[in-house]
Amino acid sequence: MIQYWPNKQSIRLNNSIVDLFLSTQNKFIYNLSNKTNEYLYSDILNNIYKSKLFDIILDEFKELILDLIELNLDRTKLIKLSNDIINILVDKVFINFSLNVNQNIISEYKKNNFSTKYNILIKKLLIYLILGSSKIDNYLFSFDPIYTPYKHVQILFENFIIEISNLIIKILLNNMITLPEINTVFKHKYICNTFYLSNRSIIIFINNLKWQQILNLSISESKNIYNENYKVWLISSQGIISKKIHTSRTTDLKKIKIFQLIYLFSLEIKDIFIPRIEIFFIQIMKYTIYFAINLISNIIIIIIKIITFYLRK
Repeated sequence: MIQYWPNKQSIRLNNSIVDLFLSTQNKFIYNLSNKTNEYLYSDILNNIYKSKLFDIILDEFKELILDLIELNLDRTKLIKLSNDIINILVDKVFINFSLNVNQNIISEYKKNNFSTKYNILIKKLLIYLILGSSKIDNYLFSFDPIYTPYKHVQILFENFIIEISNLIIKILLNNMITLPEINTVFKHKYICNTFYLSNRSIIIFINNLKWQQILNLSISESKNIYNENYKVWLISSQGIISKKIHTSRTTDLKKIKIFQLIYLFSLEIKDIFIPRIEIFFIQIMKYTIYFAINLISNIIIIIIKIITFYLRK
């Protein structure tokens, strides 16, 4: 039986939020290593500190949600404040986590607007948690908002925690100018993943993240917009995994850049011509095989007749 997310503000919605927080926190005891083919900034943390970071995000977000519920915001105000909400959360989590790592980092921390990349799905998550599923746009997902599966909100929630943790570590690394600083924080404090204990492995890790970001912006993100997908991160019993969820990306399509447009055009061309070319070559292969079989059969028949003719003599 499918469990649906509450569609309006009610005690049932409050209970669902509590259940969501508790069930998600219980997953933090799992192996939190990255099982995908992509790098995450949070990969540099070992399992203990990654779990700590997740706990901090969950606790700070819990307080923020309680404050937002008390404010009794309508949908318009909630969407308008979503950027500020996420920035407040990032600031609080960064400061809290830095106290566990290195207090000197806090003094170097510069507040910025970090929410642009994560804004779309986070806005929807905030609406689900504060107002219920009935306030979600009808066209956005592949189901009626009134019948939003609980699992769907859980996916958005887990993705949110992983994205924020990724962002926090990215900010942390950006605040460290030199490799010795990174070593001091991540190696001497025993918070580093064993895969990144050497200077060389850390440099390769950071370079891979930068290269991956370029590829994602130019290729992967363009493809996701074209296919109307979002890549989300989830916490499984095996570790952190990823999947894609379908959602309307009309707004993103309007903001697309010229190099992304060129890539999308190439995808469109591929979708039109590649199937036809494949069919053409398949037909050619069929006819080639047919003629080859017939030719070989005829040659064998001729050889048999020749052999038979000479045997009779």
